[in-house]
Amino acid sequence: MVSKTDYIVGLDIGTTKVAAIVGQLAENGKINVLGLGKAPSAGGVSRGMVANISKAETAIRLAVEEAKRQSQVEIRTVYVGIAGHHIRSMQHRGTLSRRNSMEEISQEELDKLETDMQNLALEPGMEIIHVLPQEYRIDDEEGVKDPVGRMGVRVECNYHIVTGQTTAARHILMAVKRAGLEVADLIVEPFASASAVLSDDEMEAGVALIDIGGGTTDMCIFEDGFIRHTAIISIGGDRITKDLQEAFGILKEQAEIVKVNYGSCYPTETMKNEVVVVPGLPGRKPREISRYAIAQVIQARMEDIIERINYEIDVSSLKHRLGGGIVLTGGGSALANITQLVSYHTGMEVHIGTPGQKLGKGIVDEVRNPMYATGIGLVMRGLLSNPHLQLPGNTKINEQTTTAGQSDLFETEAPASPEPKKESKKFQGFFGMIKGLDEWMKGGDDFPDAKL
Repeated sequence: MVSKTDYIVGLDIGTTKVAAIVGQLAENGKINVLGLGKAPSAGGVSRGMVANISKAETAIRLAVEEAKRQSQVEIRTVYVGIAGHHIRSMQHRGTLSRRNSMEEISQEELDKLETDMQNLALEPGMEIIHVLPQEYRIDDEEGVKDPVGRMGVRVECNYHIVTGQTTAARHILMAVKRAGLEVADLIVEPFASASAVLSDDEMEAGVALIDIGGGTTDMCIFEDGFIRHTAIISIGGDRITKDLQEAFGILKEQAEIVKVNYGSCYPTETMKNEVVVVPGLPGRKPREISRYAIAQVIQARMEDIIERINYEIDVSSLKHRLGGGIVLTGGGSALANITQLVSYHTGMEVHIGTPGQKLGKGIVDEVRNPMYATGIGLVMRGLLSNPHLQLPGNTKINEQTTTAGQSDLFETEAPASPEPKKESKKFQGFFGMIKGLDEWMKGGDDFPDAKL
């Protein structure tokens, strides 16, 4: 029997909604959702980033309170996602020259090689979020995945490095702290979504995960089991809603209803004879809108998003190696005929990914919807960061992102382990920022750039 104290809370701070998910590891290795809380972002988040800290704080409080009521557990610590157009990724190769080739390669040496990646020159205001080791090379042998215990003179490793703005992370932290919560870890959202919807086989074969959220479309591309490319496109489903609002002169709430209930990515001839009646403004007649015209507006914006997806796939140079095709998830993946449109413009196999395969019975079936993929993934990342909890499945992404240090951004009290990991130099910048923020919020010295 799993103790109810072993639960994790994922907090997805999105452009349209904030969702708090309380999850617990079941005996069958799946996740039982104990509670789900959600609240409109109400202008607190724009294009995936916290824009108004006070409004974001209110939305977080509402979502967390609802999750508390459903789960009947106390919520103090959360695992939070980070997105936004500031997220960047790059590949970098690190090299370690060894003095004694007859000694076995140790984990400490690999840790040092990884720590050296923190010395990369970045643009001002940018920080490294994740350093993900990929294949190693020992002397002339390529494609080594686990060099520990082997021997050699020269060890090289390809790293996938993800960076983000320090200010964006600071705003998230401030909103969460003002809501009375602590951040256990900050995780790039497409990594979380991938944990929730992708299988090991898909990542091994090569797959592009596309998470279409409200304010952004998040991407990560896998090949041979490793993350090879990460990108955040600053357009999401909320832009489609705005297009409908502007095209037909209706309220945003009405445009959202029209999109969800009557929208399609493909206009067909039969739609020309179908009309949607939308209530008019006070004192005005209702508006009649052709479903064909609605589909045309949606198709135009979706093709804009797909064009950017194609660009990122081309930049990765991996299109010919994506045997698993494209997996769509997120709230925007619910649009009718979206798989056909994406497949037509990319020339790849496309299907919808849901977190349902990773979930047990729980008490909230709503979370099986693709719109909660990020939240479920954040819970999974939290479970994996606790050594006393074992989570089968998705071993490749779990091993890669966990060993890369997904807790690298925030100073937290680490669970006991036989060999505590030494603090990396890369922690110091974010740790200093967080310690300063704590003092500022307690009424101490002024905190630089904290006031918006």
